[in-house]
Amino acid sequence: RLVNQVVSHLIQAIRSTNSSFSSIKRLGAGSYYEHVKISEPNEFDIMLVMPVARLQLDECDDTGAYYYLTFKRNPKEKHLLKFLDEDGKLSAFKMLQALREIIKREIKNIKDVEVTVKRKKAGSPAITLLIKNPPAEISVDIILTLEVQQSWPPSTQGGLKIEQWLGRKVRGEFRNKSLYLVAKQNKREKVLRGNTWRLSFSHIEKAMMNNHGSSKTCCESDGPKCCRKGCLKLLKYLLEQLKMKDTKELEKICSYHVKTAFFHSCVMWPNDTDWCLGDLDHCFQKYLEYFLDCLQKSHLPHFFIPQYNLLSPEDKASSDFLSRQINHQLNNGFPIFQE
Repeated sequence: RLVNQVVSHLIQAIRSTNSSFSSIKRLGAGSYYEHVKISEPNEFDIMLVMPVARLQLDECDDTGAYYYLTFKRNPKEKHLLKFLDEDGKLSAFKMLQALREIIKREIKNIKDVEVTVKRKKAGSPAITLLIKNPPAEISVDIILTLEVQQSWPPSTQGGLKIEQWLGRKVRGEFRNKSLYLVAKQNKREKVLRGNTWRLSFSHIEKAMMNNHGSSKTCCESDGPKCCRKGCLKLLKYLLEQLKMKDTKELEKICSYHVKTAFFHSCVMWPNDTDWCLGDLDHCFQKYLEYFLDCLQKSHLPHFFIPQYNLLSPEDKASSDFLSRQINHQLNNGFPIFQE
């Protein structure tokens, strides 16, 4: 309720104070909205989605995930031309800065709630709000997202292999949805100019989570229940607890790794009968073993962009460390779940 109150206020203000952002709309993304949140609902991801007619996408490295964006001739979005950098590329940095300024100004006008904007983290695509909610604090990541009405780039061609799991038709429907790009700095760039954007599939991930069965009625009120989300929540919880203990060693690993491994597992075991509710411990072990295998090989392909390895060799120390920690848990009956 608190988050909605604050975000609604901000969106209204953003739309009215700045013509560049007048078309913005919100989309809840991340674990809370996929119903796989494991601890207190104290962290929210809100995408502020901005429709753009057409853009030219140029890959900026070999991951197939990061792009430079330029406008085709005579764009409809004249109001965005002021965000171009000297090379004519759409600057994520400039857009985020403008949005951040509006938000910083506007939170002063929110009544009865204490909201602050967290200090900017270099390269982060989010503007983080902290909402006082005694005795705790709620953090809301606001993520600037462009919604482009055009077909997905070639790097996504071999991804989203859900034919056996959710069906060919569903895959086609997903691939016909808009393309989302978030203002994310590509760390591999020698000079960080803040003009790279990363593909985002949050809207598709949310749809897959919320309709995760190979049969249409899986986990519906009168349908059979599966343990897919139960398995995901367990591994997320395990990672969260381990990260609390060894923050430094595991800073390179995040819940998106766990979620990606989960989607791959759903493809490897596509039937609802592979995830019977009563088989939670067995299914969790299978999924965990697959994740461990990815860690050992330092290889976890992005679910939508197969050429993009999320566990790059330079993060091998983190992968090895996590692998050892998980194996210790596995061999000792998961003491962390008993704590």
